[in-house]
Amino acid sequence: MSLFSVFDISGSALRAQTVRLNTTASNMANVDSISSSTATTYRARQPVFAAQLDDAGDEATGVDVLGIVESQAPLRREYRPDHPLADQQGYVNLPNVNPVEEMANMISASRSYQTNVEVLNTSKQMLLRTLALGD
Repeated sequence: MSLFSVFDISGSALRAQTVRLNTTASNMANVDSISSSTATTYRARQPVFAAQLDDAGDEATGVDVLGIVESQAPLRREYRPDHPLADQQGYVNLPNVNPVEEMANMISASRSYQTNVEVLNTSKQMLLRTLALGD
């Protein structure tokens, strides 16, 4: 593996953590959204990551985002008979988003992003110092 591949690996990790942060932000934005039916209620979403492997399949070369999946956890229901979206029994449907879990995801993704920025900066400094040796 060359030193330049560090930029590709960290770049793919930055893209993956950006997807994770955007997904978490979407979940947090919809934590209190209300729906009249379970079919239209927002469901928490999570990205699915996988390691990129080299052609031989023995060395990781980055991170792939395979997609975003919806949580299968049960939706929340609250009794709010005065709400305009309440069903016949007076219940409204709320997303299955756990704000504490989402905050932990956000902190973890943010730290991972920061770490990969530091990897890029350190690699750049090492390459510049290596080039300076030839002077």
